[in-house]
Order: sequence, then C-alpha cells, then structure tokens
Amino acid sequence: MSTPLFIRTVSLRVRLTLALVLAFLLIFADHRLGAMQQARMFLNSVISPVQYLAVMPEQSLDNLVYRLQSRRSLIAENDRLKRDMLDLQGQLQRFEFLALENDRLRTLLASDERRERLRMVAEVIAVDSDPFTHQVVVNKGTRHGVYIGQPVIDAEGVVGQVVDVGVITARVILLTDQSHAIPTRAQASGIRVIAQGVGETNTLELMHVPHSTELQVGDLLMSSGLGGVFPEGYPVARITAIIRDESLPFAQVRATPVANLDRIRMLLLLWESDSEYQPLNGDATESANASDLPEERR
Repeated sequence: MSTPLFIRTVSLRVRLTLALVLAFLLIFADHRLGAMQQARMFLNSVISPVQYLAVMPEQSLDNLVYRLQSRRSLIAENDRLKRDMLDLQGQLQRFEFLALENDRLRTLLASDERRERLRMVAEVIAVDSDPFTHQVVVNKGTRHGVYIGQPVIDAEGVVGQVVDVGVITARVILLTDQSHAIPTRAQASGIRVIAQGVGETNTLELMHVPHSTELQVGDLLMSSGLGGVFPEGYPVARITAIIRDESLPFAQVRATPVANLDRIRMLLLLWESDSEYQPLNGDATESANASDLPEERR
C-alpha cells in the first residue's frame, strides 16, 4: 500500500474553534466550580522559592546599609524612640481609662461588646509587574492560617484583602485595583458610599453619589463593616475632589487612600477572635479594637 503524498490535517479554523471552546470551559469551571484553585495553590507554592531568591539581593543590600549607619545616627534615633515611647505610654494610660469608661457605658446601655481581633505581621516580598493590576505578595500563607478574603491593613489604614493563598505566601489585592471595591462611611456625616479602585495607586472613586450629597472635600472615609470582609471603623481614604456636573446622573467624587500603597513594606493580617479561621503558628498577637488602629481613627 502506498502512502499518500499529501496528508489532510485539521484546518486552522477548527483548531482555533476547539481552543476557544476549551478555554471557555476552563474559565467556566474555574469561575463557577473553583476547579483550578488547587492548581493555583500548587503553582504559587512552586514559585515562592523563586520570589524569595529574587528579593534576596535587595534584602541583603538593605541589611548592609542598615549595618553601615553611623553610631551618631543610631544614638539620635534611640533618643527619639525613647521620647516617643514615653509619649505613647502617656497616651496608653489615657486609653485604658477610656476603655474602662466605655465598658461601664456599654453595661449601662446593655450594648454588645466589640469583639477583639488577632493580627499577624507580614512582609511584602514581591509586587505584581502587570500595570493593569495592583497586587502584592506577602510572606504568609496557609501554613500561618491566612485565608482568601482576609482583610489587610498597615499603620495608616486599610490596604486590601487576600485573593490567593499558597503554603508560605499569599497574594493581596490593593484598594486601588480596578476590580476592587469596599463599602465605607463618612466619619463626619455617616453617609455610606462604595469606594472603587480606578487603577491608579493614589485614587479611589466613590460610586453613585447624588449631587445633593453632604460629603465634603477632606472628609475621612472609614470601613463600614458591611459585606462581612473588612471590620468596621478602619480608615480607608480621604475625599479630595467633588464635581457636581448636572449633565451626569451622579456626582464625580475622588478620594485618596490613607495608606501609602506605593510604598508598603510591612502589613497586618487580621482575624476575628471567634472566626473559623485562626493563625496557626502562634505569631499572632491579640489586641482590643483601638490598639491596632492609627491614631486618626480614635
């Protein structure tokens, strides 16, 4: 039997159609059924050592620069820290008095006590290079009790939430990512609004704000606690611009996050004390609500 000179193969159009159908099925299975979650966790764990190796030169250089600081600057910094510690100790005494007074008032009003939270320090080890996403990678994962949807803050306020978890690392989406939104309320007026990321590291947009709003430039927005992701009362952003264009259905309101999202290095992961998710390695510390918040909120 002779072999035919020209063998018919599947056309490019059929190949493209099959590829598109397969891609659609994979997207559907991942979005609706979470079929790829385990695969992403495995790949994240495999890539983690590479991320550590990539950040190692920068960390080594930082350590070298720190060790080369002059003795005079270290003495000056030590004196400043002592003064700050004395000042904070004075504030702590005042806060303890206010906490006791608050407990007495809650008892008189028969109000529920606010639950305490556990927190753990995490370090940013990588930043997503994709210009259309605002995400960072931290050095805590399922090994430490981190879970998807966990709120993340820094010393100033809300940073974002965990969107992907590996064994020893986790990926955090920042407030300014275009796909992220957070329910907030104005500290002064109590008005509730949704703060949406627009893809810029220093800008949030408030959604569906009527022209007659009482919001003002300079108002501080706090997390409202709605949605069950972010705890209530953490600083989120400060309003910087309000444009009331009557030709548009809503006012255009812009705000700037209180956290320095383009310079974050150390973050805090939060757990509810009675949540099903808990830190696993004992590194977390327990605190009352006010103790892990920036001074601006109190």
